[in-house]
Amino acid sequence: MTTARSPASAPDRRIACDLFCAVIDNFGDIGVCWRLARQLAHEHGWQVRLFVDDLHAFQKLCPALDTSRAKQSVEGVLVEHWHTPTHAGDTLQIADVVIEAFACELPPVYVAAMAGRARKPVWLNLEYLSAEDWVADFHLRPSPHPRYALAKHFFFPGLSPGTGGVLKERTLDAARADFERSPEARAAWWQRATDGPPPGADATVISLFAYENPAVDSLLAQWRDAEKPVVLLVPEGRISGALARFFGLPSFGADSEVRQATRGALRAHALAFTEQCGYDPLLWACDLNFVRGEDSFVRAQWATRPFVWHIYPQADAAHLPKLDAALAHYGRALPEAPRAALERFWHAWNGRGALDWADFAQHLPAYAARASTWADELAQVGDLAGNLAEFAKSQLK
Repeated sequence: MTTARSPASAPDRRIACDLFCAVIDNFGDIGVCWRLARQLAHEHGWQVRLFVDDLHAFQKLCPALDTSRAKQSVEGVLVEHWHTPTHAGDTLQIADVVIEAFACELPPVYVAAMAGRARKPVWLNLEYLSAEDWVADFHLRPSPHPRYALAKHFFFPGLSPGTGGVLKERTLDAARADFERSPEARAAWWQRATDGPPPGADATVISLFAYENPAVDSLLAQWRDAEKPVVLLVPEGRISGALARFFGLPSFGADSEVRQATRGALRAHALAFTEQCGYDPLLWACDLNFVRGEDSFVRAQWATRPFVWHIYPQADAAHLPKLDAALAHYGRALPEAPRAALERFWHAWNGRGALDWADFAQHLPAYAARASTWADELAQVGDLAGNLAEFAKSQLK
């Protein structure tokens, strides 16, 4: 039996939204969906139901989640375990706004019920982030369903006007500013994260979050031999084994006997896997951030710190044009020398060329200045949740 929630035009009624997320690999899919779900609920007052097929991956980002429960409310969002691709909840209800994240397919029974609803829901396919120019041409383009009287709109995150933008909570800038101007907050963060005080001003503090990467051994060796001290913060992840091998340890992680190791100018700290809201202070505490995929890539841009992106690798090097598109946006305001060094370093980190830390590091002051102006530029595009909510409401009038 299908129950359609109240029409969106009802006065003083919350918009109902169903968001479907299939966790394909790592934490990027659920990371983006969880941020979006919370922002739509908290900042826009929507009634959000989040379908997720992998609660265990989700729990790593949200420890409050109970993986044994098929349905639960977490931080104002109703979370439902998406048991199978055909599962549409214990009670079939069709929302005002339906979002399928990253081309996951909606349950057929749900789509049929959408078509049977007197007032059709706004159906959005939330795509992966891309900085490529063609994104603006396809953003919000409708796609008619081949069988039903339904149209799905493609919603493209992006870094330029005419796209959906990227996720950013309204309180994020204020939280970063509070952290930056409070020595006590920074000292408390370092004590919790590393069991020690912040490093001296002469050290370059770097966070390293990446996929497996053959270039990491060369980079670690260059940090070991660097003229200035390098303090490396390494969240638990797929690169932890490479750190252990470099330091000659059986393992290197927050749960290992050894959580700190030193070779030459390099001192590395293993950090515990943090819930989602704990990642931003790590970025704020650093002079440079290595990030991967989509979610941490976006957070690094809002952190107003220099960053290096390890883009998710695809077959036939299909990811490299996307990397170059991001470089074109981010690097366009840089002088020629730091822009060229940035391109060389990002390419090498993504498998093309040899890493040269000294060449890159000499331009860190220029990258720090650019990081701040870039965040201002990116903010002009609007945040993804706000742009999505505005479009949905325009379709529900």
